[in-house]
Amino acid sequence: IMKVVSRISLISIIVALSSFLCFQKNCGGKDPMIAGKKIAVVETKYGKVRGYIHNGIYVYKGIPYAKAERFMPPMEPDPWEDVRSSMHWGPVCPTMDPPKIGDDETEFLFQHDWGVPDEDCLRLNIWTPGINDGGNRPVMVWIHGGGFSYGSSQELPCYDGENLSRKGNIVLVSLNHRLNVIGFLDLSEFGERYKFSANVGLLDIVEALKWIKENISNFDGDPDNVTLFGQSGGGGKIIALMSSPYAKGLFHKAIIQSAWSPKFIKRKISGRIGKAVVEELGLNLSQIDSIQKIPYPELADAAKQALKNVVKQLQSEGYKLQRDGVTFGPTLDGDFLPYEQSDPRAFEISKDIPIIIGTVKNEFPPSLWGKKPLRDAPLDSILASIKRWYGEKADKYIAAVKKAFPNDTRPTDLIDVDTYFRRTAVTYANLKSTYGSAKVYMYLFTWQSPIFDGDYKAIHCMELPFVFNNIGMWEEMTGGGKKAYALADKMSSAWIHFAKYGDPNHRGLPRWEPYTKENGATMFFDNKCCMRYHHDKELLEIIAEMENK
Repeated sequence: IMKVVSRISLISIIVALSSFLCFQKNCGGKDPMIAGKKIAVVETKYGKVRGYIHNGIYVYKGIPYAKAERFMPPMEPDPWEDVRSSMHWGPVCPTMDPPKIGDDETEFLFQHDWGVPDEDCLRLNIWTPGINDGGNRPVMVWIHGGGFSYGSSQELPCYDGENLSRKGNIVLVSLNHRLNVIGFLDLSEFGERYKFSANVGLLDIVEALKWIKENISNFDGDPDNVTLFGQSGGGGKIIALMSSPYAKGLFHKAIIQSAWSPKFIKRKISGRIGKAVVEELGLNLSQIDSIQKIPYPELADAAKQALKNVVKQLQSEGYKLQRDGVTFGPTLDGDFLPYEQSDPRAFEISKDIPIIIGTVKNEFPPSLWGKKPLRDAPLDSILASIKRWYGEKADKYIAAVKKAFPNDTRPTDLIDVDTYFRRTAVTYANLKSTYGSAKVYMYLFTWQSPIFDGDYKAIHCMELPFVFNNIGMWEEMTGGGKKAYALADKMSSAWIHFAKYGDPNHRGLPRWEPYTKENGATMFFDNKCCMRYHHDKELLEIIAEMENK
């Protein structure tokens, strides 16, 4: 009996000690939240800021990195004398279509935090393991998604940088910038004053990177080791920055996730949109400066109508529109963006920057959305849809999907494989590996979420909680199971290693080979990670043939 009691006591001690060590590791000590007038105070070029300490990580939110008049390039922020409290999210950029509660199931899944909109939104947030300790830590800068019109640094719960900062001993920065009509309206034909108006949303990010270069060492970050990472529109913004001489030297590595990155808008189109907006507002050249004072809702309404008008005009002229139609985004202005992103001269600008680039397997599954969702459709209905969509190439399409993903079993798996974002990534990786000297690493996130009976699969944004090591913060998306935590450990470690060394390889993964156009090397992130080569070559070729018809 005594032996049993002793054994139980020993086990109890071990469990208690393990719990204590786990608490120490994850919570930073007995005081997980520390805030006060003299807590976490750091000097910046413009004045002191005060944050707080949570789980051992110093957190700062809503720090102004710049100021700007509407449609004007950003400028340095005004300095302040007192210690600035920087403990809560700053304003987010307004959107032309204000957020509203949508489908209950979707809102449950994404858990949006829309924030407080204000045009004075040039703010950044910082998570760092230490201050004034000489850490000289790698810096990772998160660029949020939402195309070029929506989103913010707080929109999704997994954007919180605490866990990634702690795990990697890195300084993590996220930021807000101008979007949609106030970030990308081309008014250049209305005078030199508006020369940069078409790309001020990207100039904001450049200004944030300048702020980081000048100030991040005060947060024990290394300004000479900065990695950009972003998803969807954030990935597209990174591609634009890699194509701009204005951003050269401000970052050293890049991670591009599910990039929404259509071709840059040509000046003749962006200029037409600008004129259409001005016409909708009833302004002429002599009145143009009054556009800076028009209330945002009125400006947004004019912009929405102007886009519709331009689409009609272009269609009547026989102009072939991009897949995404006419919208606001980066303009090929010959200055900030002198070359199209696919131009070898654009790759020359960022030739020394290594990248990770990839997508998620399903992105926007047709089975979930559309006029006739096929979520629970039987195989014969799926096959009928494929026949309707692909015609004489239907059989080849089905064979190509099965070859690319031989272990799929659900009927909807035949139609839910993404090809749009995947082709964008492959195209960019092919060019980057051809024209650049730095390494390219390709991935595909294939892990399937168990939420809602597995119907959402690996949808757009699914990889984000894994990258940020925030499975527990977004259980609505991931389910929060052990397999999710295990994969998050592998994936976040790869991102951290890449930020530190320019190479994502670590002991938890099979060797991740650099990508080339010839080898098609792709890391599959799933419960079992593996390398595959040109796995979907035939599938992408079929899709390309269909679109070129």
